[in-house]
Amino acid sequence: MLSLWLLVPLAAAADVPRSTIAAITGALFIINKVLLLLVIAVMGKAGFQELKQHVFGYVSGLVPSAELEVSVTRHRIGLVMFCLPLVCSFLEPYVDAFAPGLRPNSWALQLLGDALLVSSFFVLGGNFWEKLRALFIRTARVTSADPV
Repeated sequence: MLSLWLLVPLAAAADVPRSTIAAITGALFIINKVLLLLVIAVMGKAGFQELKQHVFGYVSGLVPSAELEVSVTRHRIGLVMFCLPLVCSFLEPYVDAFAPGLRPNSWALQLLGDALLVSSFFVLGGNFWEKLRALFIRTARVTSADPV
């Protein structure tokens, strides 16, 4: 399945129409889900869980611990690391309207912003991840007794 995804950049390099590239991407997405269901059906749920544990087991060691208390300085640095790429990417389209030619169009800077955003989760610790996750849970409530 991973090799089939190479069709998308190859089609883009071959100047295939955008509608065809979109159709290829959509078809690959659907095929990926169907193949995943087939793998689960053949291996069984227990076998699939075992495969996932072997493939993604090393990633669980990278997850920030929720028990570790983050210092005030580390929290502030992490918040700057988290907010800066978001604010920059939000304002980037508007920069050309105010100062044409000022916005750098560099993929390296965009990659740096993405890396900064991802690394901010590790700097902020596991408690921040839980707070961020709670934003998307309708019934989540604040339970902290700390004064604001």
